[in-house]
Amino acid sequence: VLAWESSSGWWAGVAASPGLPAGLPSPASPLTLQVDRSNRQVRLYHITARDVLEDDTDYKDRVSLGQDKSLSISPVTVQDNRTFVCQVGAGSYGVGENSTELRVYKVPQTPEIEPSSGGISVHSTEIPEIAKCVSKNAFPAPNITWHKNGEQLHSEENQVTVTRESSGLYTVSSALYAPVTREDRLSRYHCTVHYLLRGQSRALESRRVKVNVFYPAETLTLQVVPSSALVKEGDNVTLVCEADGNPPPVFSFFKKNLDEWQDLSSLAESEGGILNLHDVNKSSSGTYKCQSLDLDDMSQKEEAVDLVVNCKREGTAPRGPRGGCCVPPAHPALVSIPLLDIEGVRVKMEPSSTVREGETVKLSCDAQSPVGLQYQWNNEKGEMVGNGRQLTLNNVSFETSNTFSCKVMAPSVPGLEQSKKVSVAVQGKPRIVAISSPLYVRQDELVTLTCKAIAFPPPTVKWSIDGTAHEYKDNQHVASNLTVRVSQDLLQAGAMCRVSNELGVSEKHIQLVDQKSTAESQGVIIVAIIVAILVVAVLGAVIYFLHKKGKIPCGRAGKQDIARNTSI
Repeated sequence: VLAWESSSGWWAGVAASPGLPAGLPSPASPLTLQVDRSNRQVRLYHITARDVLEDDTDYKDRVSLGQDKSLSISPVTVQDNRTFVCQVGAGSYGVGENSTELRVYKVPQTPEIEPSSGGISVHSTEIPEIAKCVSKNAFPAPNITWHKNGEQLHSEENQVTVTRESSGLYTVSSALYAPVTREDRLSRYHCTVHYLLRGQSRALESRRVKVNVFYPAETLTLQVVPSSALVKEGDNVTLVCEADGNPPPVFSFFKKNLDEWQDLSSLAESEGGILNLHDVNKSSSGTYKCQSLDLDDMSQKEEAVDLVVNCKREGTAPRGPRGGCCVPPAHPALVSIPLLDIEGVRVKMEPSSTVREGETVKLSCDAQSPVGLQYQWNNEKGEMVGNGRQLTLNNVSFETSNTFSCKVMAPSVPGLEQSKKVSVAVQGKPRIVAISSPLYVRQDELVTLTCKAIAFPPPTVKWSIDGTAHEYKDNQHVASNLTVRVSQDLLQAGAMCRVSNELGVSEKHIQLVDQKSTAESQGVIIVAIIVAILVVAVLGAVIYFLHKKGKIPCGRAGKQDIARNTSI
């Protein structure tokens, strides 16, 4: 009989009792207990009628022999997963033996799951990694399965790694690769580790996780708050544009002006999707359009709404000339009031053709009205940048590229004003304004390299290495994201981003740093700091000890002793 002892998480399989050959003498005959190691039997005990001899093996401190010749092992380790042999010798009758298989099991730790740290696009050209699952300290090696919303997934793309630790236990890791759809934004994933215990199959489940799924908008809505039918002169109106994409798209606002659309995006809130119109008047009426741009697949959607500004009356008299939307009623007792307005607002730019970086641009504004006018210049953020009919822009650059507005006001008629916009587009060779360098990475992981530039005419972006590139353009800005797998060559050479247009070329190098080497350097610094603290502590203790022994005179008493010795 082979006995065993179980501790936390450890279990040994049931052993069979070896039998004796028929016709042999009593069990008082010589008995040998052996273990089969690498197809070679190693003796543990030799038992005769007089003596019990224990051999010097690595089992010596873990095995014991019972009175009934049973062999006990404590504690059990994974190395005990082998065959044990009981051999009985009966002189001329020969030798009989039997063996038993000892199966050792170690329950693994609860599996740990980590979802993909970045967003996963439904338009990904490659099957993306959803999550990773790790099961540690198991014996024998377990299996890992993946589940979505409680249902098991079967993917041939999954990557499984089995590692045997120095302890003999197994660590198994699995990476789930699967395409995603828009509906997976609500899906929950988990992994299950399957292991054996006493010959029975058992399982442990990880926590449930969600992944960040990127998908374009399917619907776009544009609303007027308050309702368009209730808007009156002098009210504040908010246009709210919403889309159901992730991440939220870039919103742009426009107003229809005759046959053209006037861009109002500069007046929208920085968070996007909200356009505030303050103190509206008759000129605020019209058709407004919201346009969404999904950066994932560069798809666009549009939605329009009509805004009607209603006349606000006080009694039977019309509101003054500020709004000008109220027509005096046809009543002979009322006096006709002439309509004061600002007409023919024009903006002229010199030079009117191409503007290069470093040049000077002059903007001129003019309008007609029966009353005196004042002129004010604002940038696209609504900030005032100048007064008067002319605005001079010296040494223009890409940052100067802007939409400027000339606001014409009539001081004698409060609220009477008109505006006209002009766009200043500066041309020049590309300038790289941001790169993801240095970038701390791990070998064999997927990383995204970023290169942002500003240029006009629109530039092209090229990389010195191969990968999956996504490019986004917004007016004079361009951004390129390159997804690559980190290799040793990439760590050594880095990557080069090259941006060019017909006016020139700009290049910048992206450095990749191995996080492992960085962590080792930080460890050295921490050790040095600890050593320095210990040295200071020892030095302080020595000084304190000498002071207590009187070796270092200190304080008033010490000074008095010195003075007394001097006077003598």
